[in-house]
Amino acid sequence: MPKGIVLASGSVHRRELLKNAGVDCTVRPSDLDERAIEAPLVNSGATPGDVAQVLAEAKATDVSENHPGEVVIGADQTLALGEDVFHKPASMEEARRTLLALSGKTHTLNSAVVLVEDGNVTWRHVAVAEITLRKLDPGFIGRYLAMVGPRALTSVGAYQIEREGAQLMEKIEGDYFTIIGLPLLPLLKELRERGEIDG
Repeated sequence: MPKGIVLASGSVHRRELLKNAGVDCTVRPSDLDERAIEAPLVNSGATPGDVAQVLAEAKATDVSENHPGEVVIGADQTLALGEDVFHKPASMEEARRTLLALSGKTHTLNSAVVLVEDGNVTWRHVAVAEITLRKLDPGFIGRYLAMVGPRALTSVGAYQIEREGAQLMEKIEGDYFTIIGLPLLPLLKELRERGEIDG
């Protein structure tokens, strides 16, 4: 018999991806301090993919402790440009600096998803996408940020590919779901194989 499915993320985008795919889940975001979890990893040799996976596991495990007998989905995404790892911008000025740094370059998105049951990680997956932004004029970046407003602060690259952010792109290698922040197809496959969703 299928168990309840819980999404340990406050991301509207992840919730919508699951809802649109027909996955009924309860949303219970974790309130862990992600930067505190990430800090020890910075100089440990952990890759951006490792960091995404550790954060996804930490959030899902935290939520799982209050949801025994249910399947908890944890997810996280990191953006790497060479050795530099970016986080969601905290201000519009930070969003502007992010886009200036990414302008004309190829960056990597690492999207991790895990399943946790009763505090134990039972499945994990990391998917990678590479995005090249076109060379962006600083004036255009200002106009773009004025157009999208606070939505620029909801994603690690200060863009949403499913909306106006598509105008920033020159080249994409990787699947849409990975870019949004949830490797949906591997997750659905795993949930089907477990009998948690109809298959």
